[in-house]
Amino acid sequence: MPQTIFRYPQLTDKRNNNKVIETIISFVANEELKNYKMKIPHPIPYQGSKRNLANDILRYFPESIDRFIEPFAGSAAMTIAASFYYKADKFIINDINKPLIDLLENIVNRPEIVVKNYYDIWSGQIGNEEEYYYQVRQEFNKTQNPNHLLFLLAKCVKAAVRYNSNGEFNQSPDKRRKGRRPENMRDDILGVSNLLKGKVEFQSKDYVEIINSAKTDDLVYLDPPYQGTAKNGGFRYLETLSYDNFVISLHELNKKNISYIISYDGRTGDKTYGENLPEKLELTKIEINAGRSSIATLHNRNEITYEALYLSKSLCNRIDMKRLNQTALVNTPTLFDFVNEK
Repeated sequence: MPQTIFRYPQLTDKRNNNKVIETIISFVANEELKNYKMKIPHPIPYQGSKRNLANDILRYFPESIDRFIEPFAGSAAMTIAASFYYKADKFIINDINKPLIDLLENIVNRPEIVVKNYYDIWSGQIGNEEEYYYQVRQEFNKTQNPNHLLFLLAKCVKAAVRYNSNGEFNQSPDKRRKGRRPENMRDDILGVSNLLKGKVEFQSKDYVEIINSAKTDDLVYLDPPYQGTAKNGGFRYLETLSYDNFVISLHELNKKNISYIISYDGRTGDKTYGENLPEKLELTKIEINAGRSSIATLHNRNEITYEALYLSKSLCNRIDMKRLNQTALVNTPTLFDFVNEK
């Protein structure tokens, strides 16, 4: 009978000088195994997150990375995935949205508190869901409490971060649901803490300041707000990105021989998103099939969305493009990797 073998180097043997011992866990490929799947934890719902494209993006990571840097982190989906697949063990997570960074830092370093606060806030809505949401939103806009932000993102329409011209969170609630259940949120919060605790530097600065600190052994992943196929005109994010300044920053990275990846534009059918990046940057463009968009599905349109990745010249010099087309990602499971679907 065929078997799937995973190597699990999580255990230590104190009788052997605390060296990591390797336990081979064999899972027989039978009907019961089909009820399980690999799961990367993601506690923060976030429109535009690259969690569903992470495997494709990770294929273009070099073999050795000193620090993985996300200047526009959002929900930090790429950092979480990079840690899950052991692509790096030092990370810089930055976002101009300070409550979001505070939330991520609490999830990583104080997960039990976040779990309890989410349970308390989520439970308070029962029987008065819509009015309660607006009360929490009003309180968040006054206090910038990151615990309130987690509930708002779990409950709001399409998990979309929206701010008005005064910098106030103004997204409406999804009236069809109560938001993610606390027991499910708990598992992902603890999973992310397990992956990232002790490995992350948290910042809430202008992205230029963050990328200026990058070194040649680092990898920078840039996913600017509302430049890719998730772009939705008419809404404001906390940071308004200047195209010209962004291009200047990329030129500076090239001068310093910094490796970087950009998720910048894309297309759906004959409609394109985002401005073209200058040819002088000498970037390699790769399109990733992102499937049907939620809007296309809603309107029963059979249109495929393609998200564009741009690889810097210095990164292309560090990776073997031919080999990438022949290999697949392999990760080492942790206690949080298997979820019973029953």
